[in-house]
Amino acid sequence: MSKSLSASLMPVLNVAFVGSEELAKSLAKSNDVRDIESYVYKEQRNEETCVISLLRPLRHPERIRPLLSVLNVAEMGIVEISKVDASIGEILVSFGSAGIERGLAIINPKEGDWVDSQQVKMILSQAGLDNWNLYESMPDLHDLREEIFSHLDSSDSFDSAASLVLPIDQHFNVKGVGLVAIGYVQSGSVNKHDDVVILPANEEGVVRSLQVMDDDVDTAIAGDRVGVALRNLREEALHRGCMIIHTESEALIRHEKSIIKIDKSPFQKRDLSVEDVIHAAVDLQFVVGRITGVDAENYSVEWETPLWIRNEGAPRILITQLDASPMRIIGSVESISRS
Repeated sequence: MSKSLSASLMPVLNVAFVGSEELAKSLAKSNDVRDIESYVYKEQRNEETCVISLLRPLRHPERIRPLLSVLNVAEMGIVEISKVDASIGEILVSFGSAGIERGLAIINPKEGDWVDSQQVKMILSQAGLDNWNLYESMPDLHDLREEIFSHLDSSDSFDSAASLVLPIDQHFNVKGVGLVAIGYVQSGSVNKHDDVVILPANEEGVVRSLQVMDDDVDTAIAGDRVGVALRNLREEALHRGCMIIHTESEALIRHEKSIIKIDKSPFQKRDLSVEDVIHAAVDLQFVVGRITGVDAENYSVEWETPLWIRNEGAPRILITQLDASPMRIIGSVESISRS
C-alpha cells in the first residue's frame, strides 16, 4: 500500500559497520545480503519512525570494494576490534580517508585474548579519527543504540534543493512491475513519475514506482536505499555503478581523463608512478585508472570507463591500489579537474 509523501521521509542513518555478525544481529534485524549485509532497526522517536541501517561489508581483507562501497554511503562508522593487525589498520585508515568523522570503536577481544587500548587510541588518532568514541569493552546494547541515534539527531538536514544523484548497484526484472534498479540516493530526491536519465548510456526513462524499506513511497530522499521501477528504458542501459539523474540535470561531470592531487593516507609508503593502475571509489563507482603523468604532487589519470563526479557537494574520492597490500588505501583526492 502506498504511503503519503510525508510518511516516506523517514530519517535514516547509514552506518558503516565492520564487526561480528553476532553484534550486528544484536543491534538490528538482518534485511539484505549481497557482498554487503544490511541490518535495519526502526524505532518511534518524537512521533516519527527513525531508522538505523547497519551496512556490513563482507570478505575483507580479501576484497576491498564492499568496504569502499559502504564508506561511499555512510555518515557514521562502527568498528568492533577483536585484535590489532594490518587488516584493522587498513579499515581505520579507510574510514579516516573517507572523512567518516563520527564513529565508535569497540574493543571486544576473543576469550583469552587482549587488545591494548592505548595502541588502538594511537591508531585512531593517526588515522584521523580523533573524534571517535572508544569503548574499551562491549557497552550495554541499549546504550549503544542510543548513542547511534544521537548521531541521527545531529545529522545534516535533507537539502531539498540538491540535484538528484542515484548510483545503482543492482537491477532485475520483476513480474508485473518490469525493470527495477536498486541503489542509494546520494543527494537530492526522486519522485514517482519523474523523467530521469541513466548514465553513461545517456538513455531516458520514467519512474514508475518507488520502494524504500519494503514500503511503496512517493518520494525517496538522500540516505534512502531505494528500488526504482522504470519504464521506457532498455535493461542494457543499467549496470552496477551506473548513475540516475533527472533529465536536463547538470548534477554530474564526466571525467575520461583527470588531473588529481592526492592526500596520502597515514601508513602509506608507496609512491605512485607512470603506468601504475589505480581504482577510484566514489558514489558506488569503482573505476580503473592508469597514471599517465606525474608533475610534482599532481597525477594525470586516464580512466578505463567514465568517472562521474558531482558538480556540487562532491564527496571524497578514495584512491586505492589493489596490489599494495597490506595498505591498499593510497589516499583521498584533494582536487580533481578534467584534462
